[in-house]
Parts: sequence; structure tokens; C-alpha cells
Amino acid sequence: MNDTVASLFTLFLWLLIVAVFLRSLLSWFPISQENEAARLLYRITEPLLEPVRRVLPRTGMIDFSGMVVIILLYVMIEVVQRAAAQ
Repeated sequence: MNDTVASLFTLFLWLLIVAVFLRSLLSWFPISQENEAARLLYRITEPLLEPVRRVLPRTGMIDFSGMVVIILLYVMIEVVQRAAAQ
């Protein structure tokens, strides 16, 4: 795998991790639905979180989908870096 492509893809995955983390933090605070930054963050992360929510069992008020998505993204980073190293 080309090192430049691997680096760009790794950067993209890290940005997704940051977005999911910020989304998880924002879920603890009441945010206006008209907040443009929050809406953008929701549009970016919802396609990642929704499939995981459908698979995970309900655990009351705690949503573990963000943690699962972050772990999966980190595994993808490791796979990309190992493929680039070969």
C-alpha cells in the first residue's frame, strides 16, 4: 500500500474517532437542535453509530455504540498501518 494513501486514510480515521468522541461528549449536554456545528457532527457520525445501535442490546440510559465505533476505527487504523508497513 502506498505510504501517502495509508497516511491520509489513517488521518481520516483519526478524525472520525475525534468526531465520535465529541458526539459522545455532546450527548451529555442539552444542545439546541439549531446549533450548526452539532448538526454537522450528528450528520457525520450517525451513519457510523446507527448500525452499531441496532446490534447492541439496550443498556438503559447508557449508549455504548460510540465506544464500539471508536474501537472498530482503531482496529482499522492498525490494519492500515500494518498493511502499509509490508
